[in-house]
Formats: sequence, C-alpha cells, structure tokens
Amino acid sequence: MARFENAVEIYKKYGVDVESALNRLSEIPISVHCWQGDDVTGFESRAALSGGIQATGNYPGKATTPDELMNDYEFALSLMPGKKRINLHAIYAITEEKIERDNIKPEYFDKWIEFAKAQGLGIDFNPTFFSHPMSSDGLTLSHPDKNVRDFWVRHGITCMETAHYIAQKIGDKVLYNLWIPDGLKDIPADRLTPRLRLKESLDKIFAVRYDDVICAVESKVFGIGVESYTVGSSEFYMNYAAKNGICCLLDNGHYHPTEVVSDKIPSMLAFNDYVALHVTRPVRWDSDHVVLFEDELREIAKEIVRNNAEKRVLIGLDYFDAGINRISAWVTGQRSMAKALLYALLMPYEEMKRLQDAGDFSRLMVLGEELKTLPFGDVWDEYCSRAGVPCGMEWFELIRGYEDRVLKKR
Repeated sequence: MARFENAVEIYKKYGVDVESALNRLSEIPISVHCWQGDDVTGFESRAALSGGIQATGNYPGKATTPDELMNDYEFALSLMPGKKRINLHAIYAITEEKIERDNIKPEYFDKWIEFAKAQGLGIDFNPTFFSHPMSSDGLTLSHPDKNVRDFWVRHGITCMETAHYIAQKIGDKVLYNLWIPDGLKDIPADRLTPRLRLKESLDKIFAVRYDDVICAVESKVFGIGVESYTVGSSEFYMNYAAKNGICCLLDNGHYHPTEVVSDKIPSMLAFNDYVALHVTRPVRWDSDHVVLFEDELREIAKEIVRNNAEKRVLIGLDYFDAGINRISAWVTGQRSMAKALLYALLMPYEEMKRLQDAGDFSRLMVLGEELKTLPFGDVWDEYCSRAGVPCGMEWFELIRGYEDRVLKKR
C-alpha cells in the first residue's frame, strides 16, 4: 500500500489523478474471444482450420466440449481484472443435432447466454465463414456460384437474428462482426466482379437490422492461400460501411506491416459513432500471436483514452496459440490490454496537447520520456488487488495448478 500511495503522489506532480484513472479503467469492457480455448475448432466438427487461418502447436489440455471450454473460460476470467465480454463465433452453437450453418437457431446459444448472465458478461457474435466444405475453395459471399453465395447469405442472416436474440436475452447491445476468407492465391484476372458480388451479398445480410445489434465488417490484406487478392479489402469495407451506416472493425494484424491501427482509430472516430477492434499481435504477418504489452498496443490504448472514446471503441481480443498453455495465453492477452489502457490513463493529455499546440515539441518529447519510468507497476498491482485478482506471477501459479488438476487429465 505504501508503494501505491507513493506512486499516487508522484503521478500527482505530473497532473495525473490516479484514482480517476483506476475508476475509468474499471468501466472499460474487453471482449475476450472464446476461440483461444480450443484453437478455433468450435463444436461443429473436429476438422482442421481452413480459410486463410491456422493455429499452430499441440499443447495438451485443449477443450473439446462445451463444458470443458466454459470451465476453462470461467477459470481464465477469474484471473482477469475489469469488465469483460464474451466474443463468440457461430461454430460454438451448442446442440445435440447436426446442423448446417444456414440453419443456425438462436436458441443454440442459450447455454452461452446463461453462462454470460451468471458471470455478469456481455456477448459479441461473429458468423463463421471459414472451415466448411462450402468455403473449401476460399470463396463464400463473393463466389461465382449463386447457390454458394445464397448459402452464406442465409448464414449471415441467421447469425444476425441470433445476435438480436442474444441482445434481447441479456439486455445489452451485441457487436455483430462479419469477416470472410474470400480471396485468390495468385494474381486475379478480375478484381471488380467478386467485390460486386460481395456487395450484393452484404446488402441482403444487412437488409434487416436491429437497434440492439452493432453491425461491423472486418477487412484483411491476405491469408494462407489468398496471398495475392482479398475481396474484402480495407478500401472496400470502409466505403461499404460509410455508405450503409455500419461500423468498421480494425484487426491490427490485417494490414501491411508498416501500417498501424493506432493511427487509423482517430481517423475513424472523426466520421463514425463506433469503431471496433480485434487486438492481436502480428509477427511479420497476421499470425495472431498472444497480445503483449508492447509499443503498438500502448499506442492503440492512448488513442482510445486521449480521445475519451472508451464507449465508442469496442475492444475485442483475437489470437490463438496452441503451443502454450491456452489459459495463460487468454489471461496474458487480456491483462496486457488492460495494462495498456491503464498506462494510457496515467498520462497528462491536456498538458501534452497544450504543448503540441504551442509548438513546444522539446518539452513534449522530454515529458513523454519521463512518463515511461514512473511507477506504473505499483498502480497496476493496486488495480488487480481491488479487482480481486492475483498480482505479479501469482496468477500463473494458479494456472499451473489448474493444468495439473484438470488439463493433464483430458
């Protein structure tokens, strides 16, 4: 406690109210993706991933049933401070019968709704256009075959209805995010026509919308097997979203290596009510590594905080690592995101903006450097303590115990 009180006094000298920062952080939700717990397999089949994504590694203890996944998820949540949401994909429908994706029923997610209510969580929802025979050639909503397009349009519509159903049941808005794997391995002969087909398909999916569902579209540069051309490019979706009054979702692994999502956030905020994020850690490409407390993550958090956009930027995590303990991956990523937000909240933005406008860039640079060595860790430990979760490495030892008791016995 003495270290925290000392940190409060140090930050106060820089014009930062630590208690205000902690209060703001406690109200920022982070949507935690369910698919880290089972390597994006879902409950539909045990088939390998396809559609430009891949989970590497074979760490023991992977969840294979709804109960196993929920138990792991609940344990992981108990080690994460702050507000959380569940991020679901359509392949996590829970049903005794074999279902096709164009016939998903909202009630197949009742067990998730019960789980979310028990945990006090919101829910976000994604249709699943990958890892399916009808997308085996890498095309879905832009497919030249109308029958294939219609199948995936029906899937998108049933998922929209499911998102609305979930929102009604939990009494909270749901983010409905659409990403498709469509693209080509080699240089296309026609870039326009597939995009026109995608536009037509999207128009059908978004023809009926609901006030309690925030609709988003997610772009990508490339993926495995679609290295040369992606139908749902950033330019395509930005224009589509702007024209149709929906939200863009920015995944910071879905751009060229020299692009940064932190710079895109304020541009999007200038024109949109909401901006959605999938936060990951690309290593040379969209490799979905576990999120760490690194420079770009801190810059993303700064743009959310300094623009008072906590309620406009919808933060979701998106990574999957099968090579390490999956629960430690979950917890590391969420805690890193929360750390970045706290780090951003402990900065004197009004003074920094004043220095920028005054052209005093020397003092601005020096101030920014001094802030980096302030006792941030002591404030983070206090936040964790108040949230009732372990500090330091304590949480990892609890995961090791869970691994011995549960994961190794699967």
